[in-house]
Amino acid sequence: MSDKELASAIDSDRICFNYSDFLSASCKKRWSFVDAIYGVLPIFGMVTRKSAHSVQASNEQLKELALQIISTQVSDEINIARLITLAEQQQIGRFTIQLPYPLSAQQLEAIHHEYRKPLNLSQRDDLLCILIPGVSH
Repeated sequence: MSDKELASAIDSDRICFNYSDFLSASCKKRWSFVDAIYGVLPIFGMVTRKSAHSVQASNEQLKELALQIISTQVSDEINIARLITLAEQQQIGRFTIQLPYPLSAQQLEAIHHEYRKPLNLSQRDDLLCILIPGVSH
């Protein structure tokens, strides 16, 4: 993807997750037993807490769901793969993640490995643009 296409993709994305905010909120969160289970088994949480109107979920609902699956106990690559899985489940095919630092090539490869499905990742400084092929929104 050229710089021009990347800039266009960044500008056209309506959803941008601020990864640092999620980590900060995760550290401050008071965990219940159910939250702890969702933290260990995030797929369980995504499936059971998924809204009936998930396709039309608001930014706030997405951020709330994302907060349930982000953990300071796992690597950034795993957390980002979890965010991508959540976006896919919510039918969000394009979004950005504001990171505290640019990712290395090895970290990008680890995200691809963890997610295990076709995925386009583009990076401009500390913005990671995600495009999930086949997801319509």
